[in-house]
This record gives sequence, structure tokens and C-alpha cells, in this order.
Amino acid sequence: MNAPLEKTPRSPGRILVTGATGKVGRHLVRQLVAAGHRVRALSRNPARANLPPEVEVMQGDLADVASLARAFEGVSAVHLITLGGDNGEALTNGDDIIQLAEKSGVRRATVLGGWDETSVESALQKSAIGWTRLEPVEFMSNALEWAPGIKATGAVRQLATWPSAVVHEADIAAVALVALTRDGHAGKRYPLSGPQALTPAERTALIAKAVGRAITFESLDEAQERERLRANGYPEDYVEFGIQLATNPPAQAATLVPTVEQVTGRPGRTFAAWALENAQAFRA
Repeated sequence: MNAPLEKTPRSPGRILVTGATGKVGRHLVRQLVAAGHRVRALSRNPARANLPPEVEVMQGDLADVASLARAFEGVSAVHLITLGGDNGEALTNGDDIIQLAEKSGVRRATVLGGWDETSVESALQKSAIGWTRLEPVEFMSNALEWAPGIKATGAVRQLATWPSAVVHEADIAAVALVALTRDGHAGKRYPLSGPQALTPAERTALIAKAVGRAITFESLDEAQERERLRANGYPEDYVEFGIQLATNPPAQAATLVPTVEQVTGRPGRTFAAWALENAQAFRA
């Protein structure tokens, strides 16, 4: 296996952000622009990307390597996601993507990882690219799934009651920015959490405070949770996955780690701050 390239210029060339209109990608694009970097964004639908005017938005889909050649031209660093295609499935063409990246001169990459590694991580580990894997626990923005119920009934109803060390998407982006633009992060895996492990009831209370109205939390049993998930249109495999996650959460779900502050130099954003930023989403 080739050794990662660690020493690269502190002022990299153009940076490509894939998943640029996603929960993390949109924050990363804005932060890179604010820091003075030249940014190219990959979008399956550039006309609807709604990104800052300084950003060069190009059409492409990671599931279709042939659509990526122009996007990778002149790029020295790339932020990668591991999903693509119409249904957002795990990518199986990581070797082709990373070969194109190396051929194009990419020297640094961050990859937003899930619970399991995909072909993208496997290909990066065999490459000469200095890669950093970002490993967040639950996104704070997952609470947006509660918005319809809060608007309709003033309540959050679900089975899971355990605490989660939810992390702000802007903090994930901030760690990615550092890894893409500074030395010292090649070959690192960064677990990412927020500064607090909060139960759904505690997060509900913080949303209520941000919105300025009473919102209750109701714990469901397994049968009620299955009914709720099916009513939201989830297929049976996801319903069972949701039940398993709610009743047997992974140990790292509630584990606080100092990575955000260690990498960026400032504490992670709180859920209370996230709730204030997104209060309008929960108002009827």
C-alpha cells in the first residue's frame, strides 16, 4: 500500500465538494468560501443547488464515474460522500472514483463515513491520497424528522429514549475544512460527537424553548413504533432496522469525544444553538 501524501501546500488549489447540497456539504462549501478557498461543488441538479455565487457548480453523480471527469480537473483536494445514484445507495465503484482522483492530481480527501466502510474508503486506503475519515454519531438535523408531528400535534412520539451525542453538521464541516487545507490529518479516523449526550425528551424540551411553545415527548412501545414508521412510508427492512436501533443502540451513540475542539480549536456547537437556528422548521 502506498504511503499517504502528507506534505502538501497550505494554500491548496481548487477544492471539490461532493454531496455539496447535503446536510454537511452545504456547510462545508460556505465555510471554505468564507476562508477564501476556491470551491467547486458537485451536484446532480446544479440549477437547484442554491450555493454561494463564488462557487463553481458542476453536474455529476458519484455513481457514474463518466460524469466526474470535468469536475475533478484541476482539483487538489476533495470531500467525498459514500452514497450515490437515484436511491442514495452505498457506492460500489470506489476504485474508479479514486483512480480518477489520483489521475487528476488530488492529494487530500475527506470522506463522510457511515457505520460500515464502503468501496470508497477501501480504495482510498490503497491510494497515495492523504485521506481522513469523518465518523459522526447522530446528526442534530435528524430532529427535523419530528417537525411534522410537532406542527400537527405539539408532540414528539417515538420508541427510542436513550441519550445520543448528536453533532452539529457545521462542526463536521469544520473538521473537514481543517483536514482538507492543513497538514497533519492524513490517515486519521475522526469520531465526531457534540458536547452533550441528550435524550429525545431533552432535545424536545430544547426545541420547545427555541420555538416558544409547549412540546411534549411521548415514548412508544415497539408495536406503536412499527405503526409510526410504516405510516411514514418506510419499507419493512427499515422498520426493523429502526426497532433494532431504538432498543439496542451502539455504545458509541452516547459517547462524548473531544475531536471537534481538538481539530478546530473551538468547542462543538450545542443542540440548544441548533434548535434556535432551526426554530422556524418546527413552527406551524
